[in-house]
Amino acid sequence: MQTHIKTSGNIKFRKPLLVEGLPGIGNVGRIAAGYLINELKMKKFADLYSPHFLPLVLLQSDSVAAMLKCEFYFYKGKDRDIIVLTGDTQSISPEGHYEICHQIIQFAGKLGVKEIITLGGFAEGHEVQDPRVIGAVSDRDLLKKYEKYGINFGKEHPVGTIVGASGLLIGMAKIHGMEGLCLMGETIGMPLLTDPKAADRVLHVLVKILGVKVDMSRLEKTIKEMEEKIEKT
Repeated sequence: MQTHIKTSGNIKFRKPLLVEGLPGIGNVGRIAAGYLINELKMKKFADLYSPHFLPLVLLQSDSVAAMLKCEFYFYKGKDRDIIVLTGDTQSISPEGHYEICHQIIQFAGKLGVKEIITLGGFAEGHEVQDPRVIGAVSDRDLLKKYEKYGINFGKEHPVGTIVGASGLLIGMAKIHGMEGLCLMGETIGMPLLTDPKAADRVLHVLVKILGVKVDMSRLEKTIKEMEEKIEKT
């Protein structure tokens, strides 16, 4: 088995932009991407499978086994189309990260994607009451384009490295003549601790960039419930 993408149907896109939100630090990217998919009622059109994922299957409620995968969804916008990549996991090996991200970039290029926005968490090592959105770009010229959205580009918070798909995709984007932006929500960074508050901050910035309207009330309710549980604990 090799890393491959299985598509359903031949969809034509208009000036598509790719948003990546896979599991990672605080699950920030996955929460934001999943919320966007649900609120915009996006439709799935492709699946990515890879031998670089964990060697297991997911058992559904009816005991049916399902392979780990990443999924591509699309939304037809007024001015441009939006493609969102999310999924069950990332690669468990460095080689796998490069292979999978290369496949994603190649696939996106064939669809006409010229701009990629990746989402993730920025580990602070301590609880963050009011998370900021930390950013990184594939080219210095993009700083002026995105500074107006209130993104912190390291003036007060230097970013050293971005591990995983969120970093590799914007790095590869530059090599393939695409624009790349990474949005990271500040979070404690503890393993398995999901941070909807950081995802909320990232999503607020993302929807402004995309120019779409999204009802954030459901996510804000989840944040409030989580804070109440933490307070009781």
